[in-house]
Amino acid sequence: MTENSIFLGGGGPDNDLSQELILSRANRHGLVAGATGTGKTVTLQIMAEGFSAAGVPVFCADVKGDLSGLSQAGDPAHKLHDKLVSRSEKIGFGDFGYEETPTIFWDLYGKKGHPVRTTVTEMGPTLLARLMDLNETQEGVLMIAFEYADDNDLLVLDLKDLRKLLIHVSEMRDEIQKEYGNVSPASVGAIQRRLLVLERDGAEEFFGEPALELNDFMRTTRDGRGYVSILDATTLINSPKLYSTFLLWLLSALFEELPEVGDPEKPKMVFFFDEAHLLFDDAPKALIDKIEQVVRLIRSKGVGVYFVTQNPRDLPDSVLAQLGARVQHALRAYTPSERKAIKAAAQSFRENPDIDTEEVITELGVGEALVSTLDAKAAPSIVQRTLIRPPSSRLGPCTDAERKAVIENSPVFGQYEDAIDRESAYELLSKREEQAAKEEAELQKAEEEAKRQAEKAKKRKPSSRSRRQTSTEAATKTMMRTAAREITKYVLRGIFGGRRR
Repeated sequence: MTENSIFLGGGGPDNDLSQELILSRANRHGLVAGATGTGKTVTLQIMAEGFSAAGVPVFCADVKGDLSGLSQAGDPAHKLHDKLVSRSEKIGFGDFGYEETPTIFWDLYGKKGHPVRTTVTEMGPTLLARLMDLNETQEGVLMIAFEYADDNDLLVLDLKDLRKLLIHVSEMRDEIQKEYGNVSPASVGAIQRRLLVLERDGAEEFFGEPALELNDFMRTTRDGRGYVSILDATTLINSPKLYSTFLLWLLSALFEELPEVGDPEKPKMVFFFDEAHLLFDDAPKALIDKIEQVVRLIRSKGVGVYFVTQNPRDLPDSVLAQLGARVQHALRAYTPSERKAIKAAAQSFRENPDIDTEEVITELGVGEALVSTLDAKAAPSIVQRTLIRPPSSRLGPCTDAERKAVIENSPVFGQYEDAIDRESAYELLSKREEQAAKEEAELQKAEEEAKRQAEKAKKRKPSSRSRRQTSTEAATKTMMRTAAREITKYVLRGIFGGRRR
């Protein structure tokens, strides 16, 4: 490690050319590829150590659990200690020693790290549609629901909010479709069924509050080292759609929130995307275009993205073309398809006349790789066969007790542990439904009361026979009218006579 670069490894006594990753070019992204068991995890580990030592925060997903060893210093009593020391001497890594890396553990399920949550609104309809594997029509209905929620100040924070919103949109579809478009009850039902699948996969714990503050992924220690945020994905990887969609959401959120910085002296953050093929499996072209756009533009925000996968062909050519640093571990050629993959991987490097790149890829040992990085002028270096340096942190996972101690001493401990359920779409729509039901009940009650009064009045109404007057009644009324007229005339004469006087 130098002040301006990260030492990756060397070529041994026959090749004294060291391989370094220049920090000012580290935001140009990279690739770590190779078959299972060839050393990809250790390469990711030593790169994370290097970035952390340079003051660059790191995010990585721990699919197998081995990366948790970053939080612990290596052990001189480890059975591989002598081999690690021997390799460090062989490649000229004179600063080799054991040291832990500052680490923050995260877990979508909140079991092996701090809970990670986001709101349904922050995830957005596009990524949510991919997560639920919706078709174009269903995605359109979901988009309408989001637009309706925005226009009516309805916060959609968790899955129960979304479910309530969909029910409301379905019930109000006659009014809603006049402004937003057609809402099919069948599509709403399909989305509801997909929500049940999401809940079964544990996504319900991911959506809610307190939502993740991205600044907590970009922390540094008091002595200037970058924290390595490790997402425990040992369980999450069993839900590949949720895994890949979460990482894509995180990448998109970084892109949207971070300011433009151009090419800084060192990255603002480095993002490792392990099992990267899951991001592109069965992804529609529109989504791949979005990924390509984010990868292309996010480097201007100072974020470096490093894809980790078994075969470079797992990534689209449009994404591969944007990756500056490449670390290629061994690939095996047992089938014609695998031989084509090896040839494609070899052709992606800047040719070295001293080695047959295609042949060497099949001969590499564990912890050995073909490496090419960007030089100071951002040009790819000639590919070199390289022994990857040994890690300073532990090889292998930490214990449960060690993990617990790291979590409890984390700078974000207590910030995300307790979920918050504030008033949102579910509560607001429930209140509106209760109020509407109350008003309807009162109206029905009033109508029933009016009906009763009408029936009661009808019963009291005299018959046509009772309205006929007798001769006595008629004479009496005539006499009374005559007397009234005479009295009126008398009074009026008195009044006007008085005025005349």
